[in-house]
Amino acid sequence: MHADLPAPAVPTRRADGLLVAVDQGTSATKAVVVDLTGAVVARASVPLAQQFPRPGWAEQDALEIWASVQESVRQALDGLDPAAVVAVGLSTQRESMLLWDRATGEPRGPVLGWQDTRGAEQCARLRSEGRTDRVRALTGLPLDAMFSASKASALLDAYDPDRSASRRGELCLGTVDSWLLWRIGGEHLVEAGNASRTQLLDLATRTWDPWLLDLFDVPLEALPRVVASSGPFVACRDLAPLAPDVPVTGVLGDSHAALFAHAGWQPGRVKVTYGTGSSVMAVSHTPTRPSTGVAKTIAWELDAPAYALEGNIRSSGATLGWLGAVVGRSPAEVAAAAGPSSDGVVLVPAFTGLGAPWWDDQARATITGISAGTRLEHLARAGLEAITSQIEDVIAAAEEAGDPIGVILADGGPSANADLMQLQADTSGRDVAASQVAELSALGAAHLAGLGAGVWTLDDLDALPRERTTYAPRSSPQERDRRRHTWHAAVAGALGTAAVPGTHLDTPPVDEGQQA
Repeated sequence: MHADLPAPAVPTRRADGLLVAVDQGTSATKAVVVDLTGAVVARASVPLAQQFPRPGWAEQDALEIWASVQESVRQALDGLDPAAVVAVGLSTQRESMLLWDRATGEPRGPVLGWQDTRGAEQCARLRSEGRTDRVRALTGLPLDAMFSASKASALLDAYDPDRSASRRGELCLGTVDSWLLWRIGGEHLVEAGNASRTQLLDLATRTWDPWLLDLFDVPLEALPRVVASSGPFVACRDLAPLAPDVPVTGVLGDSHAALFAHAGWQPGRVKVTYGTGSSVMAVSHTPTRPSTGVAKTIAWELDAPAYALEGNIRSSGATLGWLGAVVGRSPAEVAAAAGPSSDGVVLVPAFTGLGAPWWDDQARATITGISAGTRLEHLARAGLEAITSQIEDVIAAAEEAGDPIGVILADGGPSANADLMQLQADTSGRDVAASQVAELSALGAAHLAGLGAGVWTLDDLDALPRERTTYAPRSSPQERDRRRHTWHAAVAGALGTAAVPGTHLDTPPVDEGQQA
């Protein structure tokens, strides 16, 4: 039943206590306290700033991130007994990269966020040199500036141009989980799933690959040690008010943590996180077939790794944000204004190119089908259809490369919109089960921490109650086909010259009534 999720060695099972989980995201850091029934008994959130000093650049302050973790834990435990906490779990933003001084712990420069694309020119050069296939074969990832490797190159170019300090072991590179583990417990570690998003890790061996390190000019001496998702990690020597012997027993990337909270190891399911962008991820239970449309990644590693197929969409909720800015409405007001039909309007929100399954940095946003009768209700409906159509493209690519998918497990703020969830079911022809838990990534980190601390077994996690609203498809197969063909025709017009070779676009169906 749990072939992809073997149980780690755990201490004696406890009957009481609390778990603390931190979800460190781009816009906020959240902390939750979970009891042994799996219920969230306390929560806190601390907002974070982000800077965009140049087009394509996205930065954050590493010390502000750390302070937000400390503050969120303090707030969440206010009024509770810190001595009851048996373990801590972490969920973190992925791909973001930072550099710090090993002796002092002081950051060297900003955190380069996952949206930061200053490495696009480097990735384009490597693609032109024919490096794409080998990079994908080793890492499971397309050569793209979203991943951490080109960010690591940029940081080292700025703060250690000749790499001498890095080679002497004086500097530490790391993703956000690595930074937090350093601050919490003083060790330079990285969780396997987060490491798999750097584009420097060999997926098969789960070690830093010498050829990749040379390709991106990243010295091995600057990189953290890769450990399994259940550790061993560190004790919380600097996370007051927790006792210094409280262990961190689970770490996951945020999308992986949401999948874990959904019990996404069960076959036939795909997790879709709706946010500014979207992450679509499904655990692979059978050997995957080659695919250029979706990436292969480590979902988590306990006794053995569980691999997943994933596609990242750059603009989902951001599509409604853009429309709202144009018409002077909030994203929620735009969604509420959507009519039952787009009246032929199709919006392809390639504001920063298109992610999976196209992986085209040069794609440009388009709106087609506008007429004198086009109104906000049609544009808003086109915005919602753009979200669901992009997601279905990735689900279809994942299904083609892996296992059949029957259920979409939805989470994230926009998943509370019943009209959007019904439209997703109608677009995909699959049931959509939308989580009613706002802090799902934090909850997934708590589940893994509880597993590592001996609080729960895998069967316990399977049996935990999960509050969901289910939407069944109401559309016919013919209607779904027409919608898909119309969407793909618009995408074809938006794609640039960097689209993944061989990516499939449907040809429009023939109207049998017009055949000779």
